[in-house]
Amino acid sequence: MNVLWKLGGFAAASAAVFGTAYGVGGAVAPLADDTAAHSAHSASEAPERGGGHGGHAGHGEAEASAVPGGLQVADGGYSLDLRSPRLAAGRKGDLRFVVRDAKGRPVTAYERAHGKELHLIVASRDLGTYRHLHPRRAADGTWSTPVDLPAAGGYRVFADFEPANRSKGLTLGADLAVSGAYRPAEVPEASATATVDGYTVRLRGDLRAGAESRLTLTVDRGGREVTDLQPYLGAYGHLVALRSGDLAYLHVHPDGEPGDGATKSGPDVSFGTTAPSAGTYRLFFDFKHGDTVRTAAFTVRVGTPAEPRTAPAGDATGRHEDSHRH
Repeated sequence: MNVLWKLGGFAAASAAVFGTAYGVGGAVAPLADDTAAHSAHSASEAPERGGGHGGHAGHGEAEASAVPGGLQVADGGYSLDLRSPRLAAGRKGDLRFVVRDAKGRPVTAYERAHGKELHLIVASRDLGTYRHLHPRRAADGTWSTPVDLPAAGGYRVFADFEPANRSKGLTLGADLAVSGAYRPAEVPEASATATVDGYTVRLRGDLRAGAESRLTLTVDRGGREVTDLQPYLGAYGHLVALRSGDLAYLHVHPDGEPGDGATKSGPDVSFGTTAPSAGTYRLFFDFKHGDTVRTAAFTVRVGTPAEPRTAPAGDATGRHEDSHRH
């Protein structure tokens, strides 16, 4: 199965889920639980080798020819079984899932990466809502976490993990339907500056397709550079890139680490990554300061420098939650 086939399948599923809303243009239409189709790819699909090297499967060093992380529900003998494929917009719900091995058994042994056995990302298809979660695992292998998603529509759930005794990590993805009044939204315009909670984050560097790119995020507050960023999950920052359209996934960690004697605690956090193709990407940068984790979001076009325009604050900049609230 190739990526184009998958995109075609997603388009058909999206029409089934949101046909009413799209049929009346920009008008608001209800998206009800009994009409929302769960369009996750079947776990019985023949697995294709997904992108990723070591730790997190979405790392930027994946070759451009490989299938990017998050596009498959099954890969390498493992599958993502989403047990709660529907939630209601604006209401806290319990997101539950199981990672299964090639024999269908729940996986209960994982390698820890950056302090966690598994990292969970939930993003809306329009890339306006983003959550980075750290669910809890029960003894039977079922993962769960509370989540409150503000807008109705299609979402993608990414499980980023490394099974025990495996040489590299995986990122599996499944579709989530959120019921309510659906309002189509465009991906925000390209910008090299984002604001969140009084912080300004500036992006330098160009994301490139098929070639290593150097990206630097600079954090300031009230016009003063932040030089005392706090370690969060073993780093001074984490970066997730999602490709507009199919939501191909890259999870990138910065150069160096706290306490290595060379890495400074701000204001700059630098990353090396490679985009799998040309296109529009949404970047989500997590950083911790004042004992709070915040997310700054950017839209970039691969191969084109981002324009220095300030992105408005709001839910589009994302929210960072896990079982221990920040």
